Amino acid sequence: LEAIKRQVDDLCLTLPNAVYPAKRELAERLLELAPPGFDRVFFTLGGAEANENAIKMARAVTGRHKTISRYRSYHGATMGALSLSGDYRRPPFEPAMAGAVHCLDCYCDRCPFGQTYPGCKLECAQHIGQVLELDGPGTFAAVFLEPIPGANGVMVPPPGYWSTIRQACDAHGTLLVADEVLTGFGRTGRWLGIEHEGVIPDMITCAKGLTGGYATLGAVLVHERVSRHFDDKPLLAGLTGYSHPIACAAALEALHIYHDEGLIVRAAALEEPLLTRLDELRSSHSRLRFVRGRGLLAALEFEADAAFMEELRKRLLARRIYVHVKVATQMLVLSPPLCIEKNDLLAGIEVIDQVLAELS
Repeated sequence: LEAIKRQVDDLCLTLPNAVYPAKRELAERLLELAPPGFDRVFFTLGGAEANENAIKMARAVTGRHKTISRYRSYHGATMGALSLSGDYRRPPFEPAMAGAVHCLDCYCDRCPFGQTYPGCKLECAQHIGQVLELDGPGTFAAVFLEPIPGANGVMVPPPGYWSTIRQACDAHGTLLVADEVLTGFGRTGRWLGIEHEGVIPDMITCAKGLTGGYATLGAVLVHERVSRHFDDKPLLAGLTGYSHPIACAAALEALHIYHDEGLIVRAAALEEPLLTRLDELRSSHSRLRFVRGRGLLAALEFEADAAFMEELRKRLLARRIYVHVKVATQMLVLSPPLCIEKNDLLAGIEVIDQVLAELS
């Protein structure tokens, strides 16, 4: 808030294409955090707009129009981003953006291919390569993937998943976009979720944690193999309120706080006690079938009916436990604040344990 106040006193409104200290410093810091080879940042209003503009860049650079994304995914509520999304929010607004193709997920607990890792030979990743080949070689502009789907179940990819897809994209001249709107800025115990995979995408979209929630801002981080296309061609994109001074100041301060207060390291350190305690719950409650997670992002998957899940939601809310309960897919998604103390984290899980015992 203090950073926002200082920015208001210094410069609170300007033209969207203007360059000023907070904007320049934020772009420089984001490129420091990005993988090697990233050299441009395009600011947006939020995560959906980041993905919209990544679609536009991918189309402009490749001259193609089709995209691949997963069924269990969410990329935003605007029309293009919603077309990428594979969950229940897309069908009511169809027909969607032309060329938006969906593929099966890396859902190891309930593998859609009936396989078990590592004997599966990463069939879920190979599937994307097959779609690139069979649905029109040379027609796909980009593959859009979240490092870990959040609200759709926290499916942590098996080792080699992303590198297999990277190879397939390279073979077909298709760009790879990592949607870090949810996973970015510490949620998985790294600055970016893609850092766990040892793969360098062509673009990274981000928002949410970028400002710590104090202002609305998104960004597309662009690798030089994409940005060089625009060295002598205009990027026909822009938003009236993008890169707003107040939002940029909030984001810059948020990045300082993440670093100075050790919040990224904290998220990584709390992964083990979080998942260990959740596994204990799984051993104690027969309806709880699967537990998975990374950093301070986890999911509990049940075998239960809608009535059970709705009652679980109500009882947790009554005890001031605010979690995302997915009634339709029998999941409970946890994403505690990065500043949480270990004792508070375990106390919250204890309440979940008690409520599950009451419902057994």
